[in-house]
Amino acid sequence: MSTLEPPARVEKPGGFAHWLTRMQMKHGRKLVIAMPYVWLILLFLLPFLIVFKISLAEMARAIPPYTNLLDWADGQLTLTLNLGNFLQLTDDPLYFEAYLQSLQVAAISTLCCLVMGYPLAWAVAHSKPSTRNILLLLVILPSWTSFLIRVYAWMGILKNNGVLNNFLMWLGVIDQPLTILHTNLAVYIGIVYAYLPFMVLPIYTALTRIDYSLVEASLDLGARPLKTFFSVIVPLTKGGIIAGSMLVFIPAVGEFVIPELLGGPDSIMIGRVLWQEFFNNRDWPVASAVAIVMLLLLIVPIMWFHKHQQKQMGDHG
Repeated sequence: MSTLEPPARVEKPGGFAHWLTRMQMKHGRKLVIAMPYVWLILLFLLPFLIVFKISLAEMARAIPPYTNLLDWADGQLTLTLNLGNFLQLTDDPLYFEAYLQSLQVAAISTLCCLVMGYPLAWAVAHSKPSTRNILLLLVILPSWTSFLIRVYAWMGILKNNGVLNNFLMWLGVIDQPLTILHTNLAVYIGIVYAYLPFMVLPIYTALTRIDYSLVEASLDLGARPLKTFFSVIVPLTKGGIIAGSMLVFIPAVGEFVIPELLGGPDSIMIGRVLWQEFFNNRDWPVASAVAIVMLLLLIVPIMWFHKHQQKQMGDHG
């Protein structure tokens, strides 16, 4: 005989399972929205607060080498803030020179990357589809190797008996080797080489999104190619130019490896000053103050870029 099985229980639309599904969707959506803010707090705000706390402390021969801001003694909680670390930055001209030279090197390097990167991005964007991916791979390929190894390779190229000087002497262009290594010129060469892909890729992306019917309309109305380029193409790729400039300028300001290996005694950049204060002098409070001021200097272009991005999204929206 066949046994009759009881009918399956059907959940009502307003039952527990339906409520649980709604709660999961509701909280899951909140979790997805909250994740970027969690990462910003963990990777930006929390480290910033730690560095800011150290910048208000005093140097101490201890581990870690700084004093605590809060001290509990004799039943009283004492807060000690030391602003002398920031005042020291204004008293010693070395820090001002380092900030100024860092901004100068970063600005000139960004301009060089733009002048070199825009034609390169244009060539990639207007190449045949069959070769475009190969050209993009060639742009990105150096970044797959160690940054330190690439900088050491430039030391071999730029030194007095290196590849560049030997090649120029073989051509008969020079009689004596040129002193390039351990100069500011070598620093510019290294930074432009290292960060050029970060300029090329955003501009390439902007070029691929251009409505070229606008370019054709400009040419049909009698505008010359050069005027069309600066009046139509450059404004349409302004977002890529600004994004690439920020990706080059911001890390170039705090660059340490390139000035240390390719630069000389005159290459006083803020990254080298930070390294010296942290590891050689073990003056963590002053080094933290240097880092805080550098971050405040970089907030200005970051906010300007963010404002431009919001304006651009509003125009498209």
